[in-house]
Amino acid sequence: MLAIIGGTGLYHIQGLETIETLQIDTPFGSPSAPIVKAAYQNTKMLFLPRHGKNHERLPHEINYPANIFALKKLGATRIISVSATGSLQEDIHPGDIVFPSQYFDWTRGRRQSSFFGNGLSAHISTAEPVCTRLNRWMADHAEEMELTFHFGKTYACVEGPRLGTKAESHFLRLAGCDLVGMTNVPEAFLAKEAQICYAAICIVTDYDCWKEDPSHHASLASVLALYSQSIESVQDLLRLLMVSEPPPADCSCRTSLKDAVITPDAQVPASFKDMLTILRK
Repeated sequence: MLAIIGGTGLYHIQGLETIETLQIDTPFGSPSAPIVKAAYQNTKMLFLPRHGKNHERLPHEINYPANIFALKKLGATRIISVSATGSLQEDIHPGDIVFPSQYFDWTRGRRQSSFFGNGLSAHISTAEPVCTRLNRWMADHAEEMELTFHFGKTYACVEGPRLGTKAESHFLRLAGCDLVGMTNVPEAFLAKEAQICYAAICIVTDYDCWKEDPSHHASLASVLALYSQSIESVQDLLRLLMVSEPPPADCSCRTSLKDAVITPDAQVPASFKDMLTILRK
């Protein structure tokens, strides 16, 4: 089943028929909001607003493990994430859409980034953190819609909630990053641990603050204004994806836990057994 995580300004998707609204309990607490199980032209899907129904959670306050685990528990096998980002490259313009393929984690370990620990050990590979099939599928449909998009870029995730300094912006450019945002990490890595295919649609809203001209620097007003202009095209893309044939289900993302769990099954603490069973589905 497809799940969509909505970012800033995307708290519902027009045209969806709500089947039920579910408050899911997880070993990690409650997700950002009740999860909506919905249908679009008879295709069932899940929707979760990342920041809450009224955008009450800042990026560092989001319960990422609860969000991903709740979606997994409800049967999600693919996640499409939508978020606002700043551009770190001249040729990626505000208003463009980007499908990143790599992540640079600059959140500095302050967020709970794994389902594992406390007696249950695992190490997954994140060499390819985004599902290449899912990413290509989205890009092909964006091309069909004649949207302006970029493919195969690197997203730097910062802690926030403040917008970055010019020095930080230049550092991320030197590190080879193309975008900067606050929410795709640890979301993408948790999806990998949950054996869910994950890909993101990033709406470029500004040039962060690396340019010399202050009129190009990110501000909340400019972010919200440009995001609202682009979100309709993204909703059109999402609706097209919902009724399109998805990539084959035999993706390597769906077996990312194979050989990754070090703790023998017989030694897994009782409190983790049900969690591990769900993650392995």
